[in-house]
Amino acid sequence: MQDGQHPVVLLSHGMGGNIRSLTWLATQLAEQGAIVVSVNHPNSTWGDFDMRLGLQHWTRVQDLSLALDTLLDDPKFATHVDPNRIMAAGFSYGGWTALSMGGVRGDHAGYVDHCETYEAQSSHCAGLAQIGVSVEDISETAWNASFADPRVTHVTAIDPGLIWGLDGAATTDVIDNVRLIGLGQGEDRLFAVDFVQSGFDTLLPTAQIDTIAPAMHFTALPLCKPMAEAILQEEQDDPVCTDPAGTDRAAVHDTITRHILSDLGL
Repeated sequence: MQDGQHPVVLLSHGMGGNIRSLTWLATQLAEQGAIVVSVNHPNSTWGDFDMRLGLQHWTRVQDLSLALDTLLDDPKFATHVDPNRIMAAGFSYGGWTALSMGGVRGDHAGYVDHCETYEAQSSHCAGLAQIGVSVEDISETAWNASFADPRVTHVTAIDPGLIWGLDGAATTDVIDNVRLIGLGQGEDRLFAVDFVQSGFDTLLPTAQIDTIAPAMHFTALPLCKPMAEAILQEEQDDPVCTDPAGTDRAAVHDTITRHILSDLGL
């Protein structure tokens, strides 16, 4: 650890991902002087997955808040942390985790209505219905509560989930330094995380908003090996390596990193 104070980035992966999902981002940020902390969220991590329990979105904030507690209690790190630059950042479901840490609140009834209306269009709602899991089964009180961590000063949410069905009450206590990053345009934009179609962007009028294209939702995942796309198609698995024509995944990663470094003053 170099002398001086460093920003902290708390990284949250998407549903079914793991800490390796954003290793490219963690590495690039650490190389520029950030202290990066990431965890495998119980019940929503590859190899430790339970969709019903994983929908208890507030537990992910608790994971990262505890990780930050541990960092600040460690004398090897505590004196090097800049308390004015603590960012929660995440991708997909992890994007919601980051927003939640920054003060955005859920709307249980709003998301239930969203899934009832848009199940056929929303990959998230359709996936829940396919395995017989409903948001209605989750505690409304907990879903709607605030899980803001007052130590968080910045948020970056990359294609964040759970952003449908919200109104102004969801963002009354959100911090000032929020950046939303959307991946893809038109048909390449994933409906479930489209913060423009959902109207979520209008609830954060001071947020920095970026759209990166060509790209798609899974472009935020690590670089793929040459045969990965064909193998996934053959196995009828998620098309996580099928980027739109003209996409440079490494360049998209670099753009996301530059935005975060800029916000942190690095």
